[in-house]
This record gives sequence, structure tokens and C-alpha cells, in this order.
Amino acid sequence: MPVVRGAEFIRKVQKVGRQRGLPVRLVASRGKGSHGTLYLGTAFTTIKDRKKEIGPGLLRVMLKDLGLADRDLK
Repeated sequence: MPVVRGAEFIRKVQKVGRQRGLPVRLVASRGKGSHGTLYLGTAFTTIKDRKKEIGPGLLRVMLKDLGLADRDLK
């Protein structure tokens, strides 16, 4: 499982969205504090602080929320 920061995760999901022809958007107002909601098509997940690393467990959950596998982030 790769180690990524929040901002890097968003960039990688945007790349997947372009490849698959799915819209990707980040709604920062839909979350408290530094949290926001990231949409990939109709699927969504919550992004915590974009400057901090995402642990492997949380990363796995976020990928599952979006219907992605860890190989999709490479």
C-alpha cells in the first residue's frame, strides 16, 4: 500500500477520473475543519487534512469508497 498525502491522493484520483471519463470534484465546504468530500462520478469519500499523510488503513477505506484498487493510484 503506497503512502500518500491528501493532496497527492486527490491528484491521483483526478488522473483516474480523466482516464475513465468520470468527473472528479472536491467540496471543501462539505466537511468540518480541514476535511472535505471528494467525488469520483457518483462515489464519494471524505478527505482529511490535505497536507498530512494518509495511513494504509484509511487509504484502503477511501479507495473502497470510491470503487478503486491500490493499483489504480500508480
